[in-house]
Amino acid sequence: METTANKTTAVLLQLSAYTQYFFPFGNFIFPIVIWSAKKDQSEFVNYNGKQAINFQLSLLIYTIALLIIAIPIFAYTIFKDADITMWHNGHWVFNRFKEEEFTGLIILGFAAAAIAFVLKVAEFFLILTAAIKNSNGENYKYPLTINFIK
Repeated sequence: METTANKTTAVLLQLSAYTQYFFPFGNFIFPIVIWSAKKDQSEFVNYNGKQAINFQLSLLIYTIALLIIAIPIFAYTIFKDADITMWHNGHWVFNRFKEEEFTGLIILGFAAAAIAFVLKVAEFFLILTAAIKNSNGENYKYPLTINFIK
C-alpha cells in the first residue's frame, strides 16, 4: 500500500509531461527533476518516474524517425518538377506543379505524418491514464516504450 504522498508525487510526475505545451522540452525536464528528487524515497515513485521518462524519450525517437521520413518526401514531391522563376517585379512564381503525380512515395509521407499525429494524441491520453493508475496506487507501464533507464 502506497502512501498518499507517494501517490501524489507519482501523479504529479506523470502530469508534468504536459508542460511540453508551455515549455520546450518540459516533458523531459520536469519529470526528470521530480523523479531525481524523490526516486530514493519510494520504489513506487522510482518505477513510475522511469516509466514516464522512458516513454517520453521513446516518443521523441519515434517522432524524429517519422519526421525524417515525411519531411524529405514532401519536399522532394513538391519541388521535383517545380520550375521556379522570378518576375520582373521581384515576385517568385512556381510553374509546372503536377497534381496527378500522387505516388506511393507521397502516401508514405502522409502515413508517416499521420502516425506522428496519432502518437501525439495517444501520448495525451496515455499520460492521463498513467496519472489515474498512479493515483490509485498502481504501477503503470507505457506501451511501445524502450527502456533507456532500467
